[in-house]
Amino acid sequence: MLRFKELVLTMQEFFYFALRAFATLPKAKRYWRDVLDQAFICGVESIPIVLVSSISIGALMSMEVGNLLEEFGAKTMLGRSTSNAVLRELGPLLMGLMLSARYGARNGAELGAMQISEQIDALRAFGTDPIAKLVMPRLLAALIMFVPLIALSDFAGLQTGALVAQYYHKLDPGIFWNSIYPRLLPMDFVVSFLKAPVFAIIITLVSSFNGFSARGGTAGVGRSTIKGIVASSGLVLVANFYVSKLVFDIMH
Repeated sequence: MLRFKELVLTMQEFFYFALRAFATLPKAKRYWRDVLDQAFICGVESIPIVLVSSISIGALMSMEVGNLLEEFGAKTMLGRSTSNAVLRELGPLLMGLMLSARYGARNGAELGAMQISEQIDALRAFGTDPIAKLVMPRLLAALIMFVPLIALSDFAGLQTGALVAQYYHKLDPGIFWNSIYPRLLPMDFVVSFLKAPVFAIIITLVSSFNGFSARGGTAGVGRSTIKGIVASSGLVLVANFYVSKLVFDIMH
């Protein structure tokens, strides 16, 4: 019962924290330099890990799905099968998990260290809202940069899938791409890009909240960072399913 009460109180605090973060978005002009710094950290510096994950999953999907379709003599549908998996699900999902580990961990550790060293209390003492100064730029930067990162992830995954289809399955590139383009639906892009702001909100707010909640010295920073990564990764997986289901129910 005590644990349940603590969970309810934590969820209540997080909801209030999230509302305050969104309420400070109109102050973005005042903290534009912080937004740009976080956009560089969140976007540009995340490109390598996004590319590695998307290239790996694009190659793997093309190889495995191609082997399966070859058994049924339907290898010409490899492009469409790969694009469905990469565009709708695996591209955005892997990007979300990678950024949860990279960007979320950085947020949690940085804000946790500031909380432990009382820098956040110092901001309050000088009349600065720590949510507006520290959380809002991270949230806005993630909302802006996650969209192009998902586009890059989808593009890299499909290009790698095409190369694997050409050199591993000996499938003509024209056949691969012709099975994709005529059958692309608006729903494919809506599902993919709608996940960007959802993942951005989850990763940024959960990691920042855990950083603000850090207690107990450097060990507490580690605990809060790990808790933020685990919670945000789990919520990304859940949100990935429900966003896909919501879009399919509405657009079908």
